[in-house]
Amino acid sequence: MSSSPALTTRPAELDVHAVLEAVDTALLSATRPVALHEPRLGARERELVLDCIDTNWVSSAGKYVTRFEEMVAAATGARHAVAIVNGTAALHAALLLEGVQTSDEVILPAITFVATANAVSHAGAIPHFVDSTWDTLGLDPVALDAHLDQISVRRNGETVNKQTGRRLRAIIPVHIFGHPVDMAPLIKVAAKYGLVVVEDATESLGSTWKGQACGTFGHSAVLSFNGNKIITTGGGGMILTNDDDYARHARHFTSTAKRSHAWSFNHDEIAYNYRLPNINAALGCGQMERLSTMIQAKRELAERYLEVFKDFPNAGIFREPKGARSNYWLNTLVIDRECAGDRDRLLSALHANGVHARPLWTPMHMLPMYQNCPRSRIPVAEDMNTRCINLPSSPFLAASEQASVNRS
Repeated sequence: MSSSPALTTRPAELDVHAVLEAVDTALLSATRPVALHEPRLGARERELVLDCIDTNWVSSAGKYVTRFEEMVAAATGARHAVAIVNGTAALHAALLLEGVQTSDEVILPAITFVATANAVSHAGAIPHFVDSTWDTLGLDPVALDAHLDQISVRRNGETVNKQTGRRLRAIIPVHIFGHPVDMAPLIKVAAKYGLVVVEDATESLGSTWKGQACGTFGHSAVLSFNGNKIITTGGGGMILTNDDDYARHARHFTSTAKRSHAWSFNHDEIAYNYRLPNINAALGCGQMERLSTMIQAKRELAERYLEVFKDFPNAGIFREPKGARSNYWLNTLVIDRECAGDRDRLLSALHANGVHARPLWTPMHMLPMYQNCPRSRIPVAEDMNTRCINLPSSPFLAASEQASVNRS
């Protein structure tokens, strides 16, 4: 496991002015203020949404829901895609469908958006936090294996946390900022301890690990189409799976468990009204038509960031892990450990310069509602928290996209 991707032998003083100049160079002529990540909707999205309005198919039934699911399934290689109202609801439903029960423990990284932990809590389960690795920014399979070896025991065919007496049911790897987790060893750890894998691929549509799409490694996975994601439906999510029965149940479970009938309202289980409306799916269909172009632009922007920060003193851009092809959802500046105290000073300067950068999410175990949850030692995640800054990453910030806009 790598301890850090940044050099630590340079003078321990961050030149904030030089960072601002480097960011300005990477962003070219982008108009200030520059948002962290914003959507770009065009004529095609307008056309499809107006079709929904003109035909009155605006709710959870309609042709665009099915089309959107088919487009996402084709793009990821998943056998099934089930459209959901948002990523949090998708993860909540996926966990329940995987058999997560009240008071089970679900393992996830401490570095993630709070929705990952919240979905576990909504399912009645207990988040159990494990450390990350600098190799991928995601969950560390080596640290996970060592932690489970220490705290777990097999009882009646199940893995139990011997410190709490609760069942360990699932692992949620999160592909942070679009960078794939090293899934092969993680899948082995999950199999070793009998845990189901539910991928949080909400940030990684279009990313691949050794040629395989994120969201297709676990038994199930979830995507998000919030306004700041790779593509957007305004709000929306997706459950992915290759399991036919699981997919069939997912559609039923997220549609109030209503049995098909011409007029009768027969429901056969307590379920959720989580399906994505047709009008949102129409936006998604228009966005999916440009997915490859947007990812190409985002990778172009990432290469520009990498170039301008190459050999930069005391800071550098996180590069996609070896074996990965990342969508670079958010470009991440990593400050040397000796300069970590300059993080907030740099953030203030960036915002004063019209650049809407941000730190990482507060690690989950530091939030008041999760500070008493079970966890491993988390030194790497805590180190990341002090040293990482996300920079503007909208696809239209790429040079080719700006040139296209200028020509039009």
